[in-house]
Amino acid sequence: MWHDPNNINGPFNIYSYYVGSNPLTSINPTPIFPKINKTTFLSPFTYIVGDVTIRNNTYVGPFVSIRADEGTPFYIGSNCNFQDGVILHGLKNKHVEVNQRKYSIYIDEEVSCAHGSLIHGPCQIGRNVFVGFKSIVYHAVIGEGSFISAGAVVTGGVTLKPGSFVPPGAHIDNQKKADSLSKVPENEEEFAREVQRVNQEFPSAYSIIFGNDRCTCGLSV
Repeated sequence: MWHDPNNINGPFNIYSYYVGSNPLTSINPTPIFPKINKTTFLSPFTYIVGDVTIRNNTYVGPFVSIRADEGTPFYIGSNCNFQDGVILHGLKNKHVEVNQRKYSIYIDEEVSCAHGSLIHGPCQIGRNVFVGFKSIVYHAVIGEGSFISAGAVVTGGVTLKPGSFVPPGAHIDNQKKADSLSKVPENEEEFAREVQRVNQEFPSAYSIIFGNDRCTCGLSV
């Protein structure tokens, strides 16, 4: 708890989030704690459970839910950002294969997931991808450098080639649609780069505000 020492009557702020093992079920009978690098910043009201690996300098915003209690495991690379209200979840026994290992969700480095987006496994998201506001990625492979605009849906087992641009509100649910996508426009590339630049500063900047007493549940990697 933090408060202004010059105002003993408040207001008061609580830095609180939940990081813990998955519940024991017939699907996942072994409890596994998340493995979160110590340079990752977890905002207040973050919820992370199960076999989740998060690498260094990743920013996890308020009200983000990363729930590996059904589909599992999840992998999140370095320098990613998950903005307010992002949800990660997966289906039981459904996986993508990356480097000869199976994952429910695999997210490479420098991926931005904007406010309210849903990432649902099985899926793989390549490096430098931007997932737009309130968009959905489910049962798909997203190529490096792709840009998914606000409100779009990518699903149906499709694979987006690197640098694909999904227009606002588009519904990409078959490979023919995926193959017809154009390249990311220059202005959207610049927007995605700027989002990355800003969000890579957040982990260290917010750590100064909240201190370094982050929960040590699980293992630091």
